Amino acid sequence: MRAYLDIETSFSNELTVIGLYITDSGALIQMVGGGISLDGLVNCLSGVKAIYTYNGNRFDIPTIHRSLGINLRQSYESCDLMYDCWKNNLKGGLKAVERTLGITRNIFGRGEDDPRILWRRYRLHKSLDALERLLEYNREDILNLVLLEKRLKDGHKCKDFCEVPINSYLRFI
Repeated sequence: MRAYLDIETSFSNELTVIGLYITDSGALIQMVGGGISLDGLVNCLSGVKAIYTYNGNRFDIPTIHRSLGINLRQSYESCDLMYDCWKNNLKGGLKAVERTLGITRNIFGRGEDDPRILWRRYRLHKSLDALERLLEYNREDILNLVLLEKRLKDGHKCKDFCEVPINSYLRFI
């Protein structure tokens, strides 16, 4: 079983969101702020053999290690899709690669939609709109990893993208 993982952080590099998509169950899970815990993460990853990320070996996984004390690379196979992109001459961040491959999104994480700004608005002003935008941004990152992997496996030929099936959606806040 595989999981796709993406995190968000604050301006001070505090872990603010851990997002997961578990392929076998179709579960989309987002842990937010105080809802992030080591036990919760380990429980959500039960049965998972491989974790897929984009730049996760350099950012997501070390940030989780610093925050929760778990080194996911010791317990799970780590598949960092950034390196697969590099092998296919696809350089840049996730959003740039998505554009090149025709993978769409609604929130680009710039300006007022920067996830760090959204987190600050949520924490300081209790803005539920900011929280929803932050979680939508994270959700797009996670689900687009699934599409990115498919596109890489199809040799960039696949033009039609089906929806990533979500059978359950859990939030821990």
